[in-house]
Amino acid sequence: MTVMPPARHRPAAKRPMWIIVLLCLVCVVLIGAYVYPPRHYSQCYLSASSVCTPFKDWLPSIGRREKTDDEIISAAVIRDILGMPMSTSKNPKIAFMFLTPGSLPFEKLWEKFLQGHEGRYSIYVHASRQKPVHTSSLFVGRDIHSDAVVWGKISMIDAEKRLLANALEDTDNQFFVLLSDSCVPLHSFDYVFNYLMGTNISFIDCFQDPGPHGNGRYSLEMLPEIEERDFRKGAQWFAITRRHALLILADNLYYKKFKLYCKFSMSCDLQPADGRNCIADEHYLPTLFNMVDPGGIANWSVTHVDWSEGKWHPRSYAVADVSYDLLKNITAVDETIHVTSDDKKLVTQKPCLWNGSKSPCYLFARKFYPETLDSLLKIFTSYTSV
Repeated sequence: MTVMPPARHRPAAKRPMWIIVLLCLVCVVLIGAYVYPPRHYSQCYLSASSVCTPFKDWLPSIGRREKTDDEIISAAVIRDILGMPMSTSKNPKIAFMFLTPGSLPFEKLWEKFLQGHEGRYSIYVHASRQKPVHTSSLFVGRDIHSDAVVWGKISMIDAEKRLLANALEDTDNQFFVLLSDSCVPLHSFDYVFNYLMGTNISFIDCFQDPGPHGNGRYSLEMLPEIEERDFRKGAQWFAITRRHALLILADNLYYKKFKLYCKFSMSCDLQPADGRNCIADEHYLPTLFNMVDPGGIANWSVTHVDWSEGKWHPRSYAVADVSYDLLKNITAVDETIHVTSDDKKLVTQKPCLWNGSKSPCYLFARKFYPETLDSLLKIFTSYTSV
């Protein structure tokens, strides 16, 4: 008779508690990081910022958010403005809108530019500090109600909108050009008129700058309507169609965001962060049109400004600088250049395309000192001739 050996009882396996504890800690850390992300990464949820590269890969995907009432209203109004047929004028005019602190030193030069073209232009002057003393009869009676303007602040946008509102009252005005007191014309009136009236796009400077003077001025408070990936930069001097002028006055949603969260203070350390030192006139219109009608703008300004000195303000031209060669060199430029403000200093150079053809970029130029007037008057006919 075979005797079976007694059954062996294996001791209960020890649970690897350290693995379970480790997994629990990892889960807690991940959940905590998602719910309370570091401030540096909080923008990763709704934007495509480069700071998110090591972080965004494991974030759960987020579906489309529900739009606010203000966004729905804004989208409907902007859609209709962009889609509505615009009334045509039998006598189309260009509205020249001057944004100045006081008197315009180049009125005589503009008079020479406009001479013989009555009925094809309108003039509007916004003087923010003192009532202008006019030296040309063309500018007499063209002052509009003006308020104080502080460089870098939303009051600059308010002044631009005030000029547009006055110019839109004239239904013949079809193109709207914003100019400063230091601006001068680079071409004949006929050239400028045909250049602007011959296209249906607006000339608004717009490019993406990931550096401190670009996206470094973006504020998270602009979410959810404005994401960092939509934030743009550009010069304030524009030339826009009537449709886009109406759109600017109709916008309240995006304007409000810039009014509240795009701040600038001269007393700061000049290091942009969280909207501090955000210059409204350099970002509002580029951002707005990048979001609502990117295909409707040229992405460059028809007003030449020389930023090659790398300062807070562009180069100014004195009497010794003014010459036929200087003006002709500016008018010959047919490519626009943008440089990022980060350490890479990335240069983007693109041709200026007018109705698909490479053309001169600039119709006007700044900043010229008042004492250059006589020199400019002497050479005006020669440098504006084609």
